Amino acid sequence: MDADPRVLVARLVASDAVLASRVATARSTWARFRGLMGRAGLDDGEGLWFPGDASIHMFFMRIPIDAVFLAPSDEAATWRVVAIRPGLRPWRDVVWWVRGARGCLELAAGVTARAGLSAGDLIRLEPA
Repeated sequence: MDADPRVLVARLVASDAVLASRVATARSTWARFRGLMGRAGLDDGEGLWFPGDASIHMFFMRIPIDAVFLAPSDEAATWRVVAIRPGLRPWRDVVWWVRGARGCLELAAGVTARAGLSAGDLIRLEPA
């Protein structure tokens, strides 16, 4: 069976470590608006990719998250980390604009610290 192009795997290029094995893409206006609002949690390996977004908010969120802001790299499907905002708090935090970002990867709180992720790292987003 072919891989589902709607579900992505987020992989750290340097170590080939998987940050999230089930990353949905917020493609429609509704999906982008809704994001993770109202979710009671993220299962292990889940994430949400917002292509084109350089800012996010935590209003109506029930869970903390790590937000990884990415810019395209020279290699296809590979993105450079331009900023990490770990442990964003529900209802409180807003990231207004991250210079150079062309997308935001939302992950469960703590994932970026456990992976040792830092600015400049490369992440590959590929079909699951």
